Amino acid sequence: MLIEAFSEGPGCGNGAAVVLLTQPASTAWMQRLAGSLKQSETAFLLQQQNQWLLRWFTPSCEVPLCGHATLASLLALGHWELLQPGDSLELWTRSGALTVSLDPSSRRRGSIVLPSGTLRAAPAPEALQALLVQRLGSAAEAFWSSSLAYSVALLAAEAELATMASLAAVLPLELRSGLVLMQPIADTTPAAASRPQQLAGLPLDYQLRFFAPGLGIDEDPVTGSAHALVAPWWQQRLGRNWVVGWQCSDRPGGVVSRAASSGMIRLFGSGHLLWDGTLLTAPHGSAAAGEPSCDLPLCDASASWRSLLPGG
Repeated sequence: MLIEAFSEGPGCGNGAAVVLLTQPASTAWMQRLAGSLKQSETAFLLQQQNQWLLRWFTPSCEVPLCGHATLASLLALGHWELLQPGDSLELWTRSGALTVSLDPSSRRRGSIVLPSGTLRAAPAPEALQALLVQRLGSAAEAFWSSSLAYSVALLAAEAELATMASLAAVLPLELRSGLVLMQPIADTTPAAASRPQQLAGLPLDYQLRFFAPGLGIDEDPVTGSAHALVAPWWQQRLGRNWVVGWQCSDRPGGVVSRAASSGMIRLFGSGHLLWDGTLLTAPHGSAAAGEPSCDLPLCDASASWRSLLPGG
């Protein structure tokens, strides 16, 4: 299944393939499949011991957290009628148990709770500042490293972030695992044809772009983990427990973020089902040379999945 997450319709948002497994699959097999599907993330769902397990892969590596593919997984479970509107469940991941909930009135909308991470103020790398001056005419106003290994830079509202050419090919090495460029949306922010005035009836507060060539993603269209990371900063700046962010990529989309429990953020979004079908390859007998076969119900592949469960 392919779902365009954080999108109201086709051709927008962030595409995520969602694969429903009937048995544990090896990491190598999932990585090869993610490379073939070539989405920014492919999500793999597996039910074990009455718990739902979730893992995420870019075309080149497994990642510990992915927001849009979590939303896509939630909407896929709703489409498959494995979760009913208004219901919630926990998805066990490498970032712990993430609570997801389908909207009571629609299988196309829902919310996910993600860890927000921690921003740490730091001097902006000189190479980045020079690059921003070259591309935008001004340097970053503030810079942070983070517990997610993303870096975050704050730009002035006047910066032409939405129309700036991609930075993926010229990012300094230390920023290639993830760079968030964000700015407030104000009267002085350059207009963008794709940017709405409101999302879910609420005005937009900020917009961002996300580059991660080190993860095999030159630019991510709509990045749930990035919004979860920066939302607490915007909430504190604006003095409220919710904010509305827009991702001004070439496949734009928006996220409403609300404070959840300590260190967690609830993201609200919708998604568009692009296609659904049957995968004509399976983990059975698909092991690479030297890799254990997964033909048996319990094989070496199971251990990496069991590690997601409590006490695993």
